[in-house]
Amino acid sequence: MEFPIINLEKLNGEERAPILEKIKDACENWGFFELLNHGIEPEFLDKVERLTKQHYKKCMEQRFKELVESKGLDGVQVEVNDLDWESTFFLRHLPVSNIADLPDLDDEYRAVMKEFAAKLEKLAEVLLDLLCENLGLPKGYLKNVFYGSKGPTFGTKVSNYPPCPKPDLIKGLRAHTDAGGIILLFQDDKVSGLQLLKDDQWVDVPPLRHSIVVNIGDQLEVITNGKYKSVLHRVIAQRDGEGRMSLASFYNPGSDAVIYPAPALVGKEGEEKNEVLYPKFVFEDYMKLYAGLKFQAKEPRFEAMKAVESN
Repeated sequence: MEFPIINLEKLNGEERAPILEKIKDACENWGFFELLNHGIEPEFLDKVERLTKQHYKKCMEQRFKELVESKGLDGVQVEVNDLDWESTFFLRHLPVSNIADLPDLDDEYRAVMKEFAAKLEKLAEVLLDLLCENLGLPKGYLKNVFYGSKGPTFGTKVSNYPPCPKPDLIKGLRAHTDAGGIILLFQDDKVSGLQLLKDDQWVDVPPLRHSIVVNIGDQLEVITNGKYKSVLHRVIAQRDGEGRMSLASFYNPGSDAVIYPAPALVGKEGEEKNEVLYPKFVFEDYMKLYAGLKFQAKEPRFEAMKAVESN
C-alpha cells in the first residue's frame, strides 16, 4: 500500500498519459494524492511556512495555551470527543477576500498569503481540468459546475497543532470527510500527523518537502456519481517537538451552485453504474447540514439531501 506521490514535472510532455493514469488511480482508490513539481516555487513555499510559524508564535500561541487551560485539557484522563487540539484561523479568498480585515496579520504576511491564494487557485483549476480529462468530461466542466452566480468559494484554513500532552486522548483533528470540492494542502515536512482511512486502516500521508497534498471533497463524489469518493481523514497530535503546521485551501462550489451527478457519467448502456446514485442540491444547503454533522458519516448527509430533493 504505497501512498500515491505524483511528480507533475513532465505533465506537458510524453509522460502525460502515465501521469494522468496515476492521478486517475489515486482518485478512484485513495481519494488522496501528493504532488511534486506542481509549479509553485519552493522558495515561495519556504516563505509561507516561515511567516505562518512566526505568526503562530506571535499571535496565536498564547491564546491557545489559555484555551487549553480554561478547558482543563492539559490534565484530561478520558478520551475527548468534542474538541480538536488545533489552533486555527480562516482566510477567505473568493468570492470576496477577508485578508485585509484580519487584525493580526502583518503587511508582509498579508501580501504573501494573497499571492499564495492566487497560486493555489490556479493549481486547483489545472487539477480540476485533469480530473475532467480522466473522467471524459469536457474541459472546464467542473469549474463551470462550481461557478454558481458569483464564482467558486475559495479559502484557506491555517492550522497549527502544538505538542499535546495526551495525544492518545485528544485528536489534533477528529476524523471527517471534507464537504467541498478539491482540497490542496501545504503541510509541515518535518512533523507528520495527517492520516487517511484506506481499507479500514489508518495510513500516514508522508510529509514531503514542498509538496502539495490533494484530496477529494464530498461535492466531487456527487458530481462523479461515486466514481471518486471523499475519504475519512484525521490529524494525530504529537507529544513532542515544535508542533505541525498545515494550510488547507478549499476550492469549493459557489454558495448557490447546483450540484448533481454529471449526466455524462450516468445512464451509459452496459455499465453497472448507470443509475443516478446521488441527489441534486444547492451547495449552501449542503454546507448548512454539514456544519452540525462534520464529524459523522457522510452517507446520512447525502440521504438528507435526497429527502430535500424529493420534496
